[in-house]
Amino acid sequence: MLKSLIKKWQRKKLLDKKYDFLFDQAPQGEYISLDCETTGLNPKKDEILSIGAVLIKDNKILMRKTFNIFLKPSKHINPESIKVHLLREIDLQNAIEPEYAIYQLLEFIGSRPIVGYYIEFDMAIISKYTKQLIGIKLPNEPVEVSGIYYDLRKSTANYGFIDLKFDTIMKFLNIPVLGKHDALNDAIMTSMIFLKLKELQKQENLQKK
Repeated sequence: MLKSLIKKWQRKKLLDKKYDFLFDQAPQGEYISLDCETTGLNPKKDEILSIGAVLIKDNKILMRKTFNIFLKPSKHINPESIKVHLLREIDLQNAIEPEYAIYQLLEFIGSRPIVGYYIEFDMAIISKYTKQLIGIKLPNEPVEVSGIYYDLRKSTANYGFIDLKFDTIMKFLNIPVLGKHDALNDAIMTSMIFLKLKELQKQENLQKK
């Protein structure tokens, strides 16, 4: 009920009705797995440098439906942050203006739920841009893979410590690590985690019956 009211309120605040499709009913069985590389971990101050996303439909990752874009930063990149995202200023020479990147992203994701690893951060920093451009935060439903993983593991871990690091989850689920660390590869690996966790949830539910 509360989610519905929030969406109605957001819809009224939408500045550009062209993006009203963000509030449509999501296509059945479709999700977008998404990851951002940023200049830092403060969504209010930092900027997005790249966005990678892939479409999940039913139980398949549609590799022909990927999104990979680089954004021009407004200032010089902190050398310390380069150690994390590995994006140098020379790598962003052909990057596009953030507003065009965000508009393209909105077209790609539509009204689908957004899957991610600590997706709250990615959606918060994207929302900083969407608020400026269309007047609202990103309205899509977030799906947090570390939360699904925790829920599945807590019973077998006897409610003890559960390591939620990305690499730990990948190893536990026996998912291969893609070579290059970038936004698109991280989004693809996250989509693999999501589908594996969905399958484990299904198996667990069958065992309970």
